[in-house]
Amino acid sequence: MGRDVTLSEFKEGSIKSIAGPLVIAKGMKGCEMYEVVRVGEEGLMGETIRLDQDEAYIQVYEDTSGLKPGEKVVRTGEPLSVELGPGIIKNFYDGIQRPLLRIKEKVGDYITRGINVPGLDPEIKWEFTPTVEKGTDVVEGDIIGTVPESKVIDHKIMVPPGVSGKVSEIKKGSFTVNDVVAVLEKDGKETPVTMKQRWPVRNDRPNKKKVDPSVPLLTGQRIYDTFFPIAKGGTAAIPGGFGTGKTVSQHQVARWADSQVVVYVGCGERGNEMTEVLDTFPEIDDPKTGYKLMERSTLIANTSNMPVAAREASIYTGVTIAEYYRDMGYDVAIMADSTSRWAEALREISGRLEEMPGEEGYPAYLATRIASFYERAGRVITLGSEERYGSVSIIGAVSPPGGDLSEPVSQNTLRVVSSFWALDSTLADRRHFPAINWLRSYSLYLDFTKSWYDEALSPEFRKMRSRAMVILQEESELAEIVQLIGPDALPERERLTLEVARMVREDFLQQHAFHKMDSYCPLEKQCLMLEVIIKFCDLANQSLDRDVSIESINKLPIKDEISRMKYISNKTFAEEIKSLEGRLKEQFNSLGEAT
Repeated sequence: MGRDVTLSEFKEGSIKSIAGPLVIAKGMKGCEMYEVVRVGEEGLMGETIRLDQDEAYIQVYEDTSGLKPGEKVVRTGEPLSVELGPGIIKNFYDGIQRPLLRIKEKVGDYITRGINVPGLDPEIKWEFTPTVEKGTDVVEGDIIGTVPESKVIDHKIMVPPGVSGKVSEIKKGSFTVNDVVAVLEKDGKETPVTMKQRWPVRNDRPNKKKVDPSVPLLTGQRIYDTFFPIAKGGTAAIPGGFGTGKTVSQHQVARWADSQVVVYVGCGERGNEMTEVLDTFPEIDDPKTGYKLMERSTLIANTSNMPVAAREASIYTGVTIAEYYRDMGYDVAIMADSTSRWAEALREISGRLEEMPGEEGYPAYLATRIASFYERAGRVITLGSEERYGSVSIIGAVSPPGGDLSEPVSQNTLRVVSSFWALDSTLADRRHFPAINWLRSYSLYLDFTKSWYDEALSPEFRKMRSRAMVILQEESELAEIVQLIGPDALPERERLTLEVARMVREDFLQQHAFHKMDSYCPLEKQCLMLEVIIKFCDLANQSLDRDVSIESINKLPIKDEISRMKYISNKTFAEEIKSLEGRLKEQFNSLGEAT
């Protein structure tokens, strides 16, 4: 977890050469890998990424313009770490957890080089309420008190990993994150506990046990919940070209997913996109709590014009914060937008190091780095004497050049994630949103969550989902024939398949992100909507058996009602759908009488 040190404890080195964000320093004997150093007279933050005798190769997280050979390089003796405690929620950070709002108050709109502002405000006092009494034996991970961090999040102050003992002193009242709120005694040694922890971002936070991802992370989006679900503690990737809807898809998941905490990492995206996120998140109403979404969110902004090395740090900073809230027993969703920009940063640093390039110039260890990031997701039994569950779900956007999913970042991501939501520019051009290609996407969580879906809905739901997928697959197989001879030349049975497939696509899978009623669709409503479409298919097939023409079926007024059912209020949907099903049967019965 790092130790308190003074810079004078360590020998200073000096800059030997500079190549963009890479600085080579000499006189650094004894320096460790991934140790944080301060570079130059302004004390720019950097991290050691290679050691060669007494030379250290340092990736600098700030602009290196103006640095000169011979300037000092000072070791800190600590790995890159983040501060964890009250004050993270509702905050905006850069890639190395510097609070952007507090920096703006100090120096204006632009971050001054070398500025060192702690991630947690040391002056704010938080109301600490103890949950243990003096004399209680506690172990690592035990909750010793709570702090109302926001209107919806109770921040649980935990015993840090590696610490245990008997509570010899516990306080109550208003304290800063640096004040001692409890003292633990073990074997005659006293350990003070504050409301703040420090943790190295490259190290996983410990837990008791990882458990199977058997509970779905419901998002209110039909294409995900019904067709390609993600579990709590699961991983998902959203790859797609420019304009296909990656950012809007992540916003929808952040807003509606049944997670208690959201961590949004803007990693190397365009500045105007991150500005939109920073402007809109504090204004978005959170339907679950009735407050603003920001009351349970934290944002890490690292735009494409910021120093390239900080992109890598921003990913690790985000996932470490997510693990911290997971340890409190919360379900956390982390949005990474986008891992392609992070991979490009790896490629640039690798090139500066003159490493042997892999495919398309990416470093040979790209697959390992991507896997190590996604592996930090999971649903766990947390540390502590009382059993509690927490989860970190990672949804990463991938921005392949030209939408080419065969490029290395997409392929290496596809190998490690269990939900793959492939965006399609053709669907986006047709204004079909979310533009998820149902034939190229998949989810490995279908079997893990089977018992949950069967219990929450019914076993029929999975059967209907399978039927719908078969219909979409058959439509794909018929598409080439339709282009050659037209739909009217097909047998009636196959024309019905095309019509039902259109209903699945347009009436079910299409979802309006900005419509009051359609933006969020509860799972029960999804099940009933799919049931209506499958019932239409069954009744239509029965009518064809009675020699009813496909033209007569296509003229039924109920089709218009089915296309509008997504806009029915979620509260009254169950009642109104019964009436719709009644009219559906009546109209098909009247077809039979007419023949």
